[in-house]
Amino acid sequence: MPRRHRRSRDERPRPAVSGWARSESAEDGDWLVRTVPGAQATKMYRCPGCDHEIRPGVPHVVAWPADETGSVVDRRHWHNGCWQARGRRGPTRRR
Repeated sequence: MPRRHRRSRDERPRPAVSGWARSESAEDGDWLVRTVPGAQATKMYRCPGCDHEIRPGVPHVVAWPADETGSVVDRRHWHNGCWQARGRRGPTRRR
């Protein structure tokens, strides 16, 4: 009986590693974006896209301008949908 083909360790898909930033380019500039899984979201943040809270346990993204990598001052936490729709609707102004 033939053996089943099994992928070697190098061929297996690797899970997304949180903590690594990917670069994205859009009309609003170049950004570094990091995905935060729900299990690692331990604080409450306010999304600049909708001005609603991102509660602990909710997966979201952290984005900051690519020209200022790692600047804590420029990092913003966004709901995934708000980040994807930012081209259609800009960030809200904080009241």
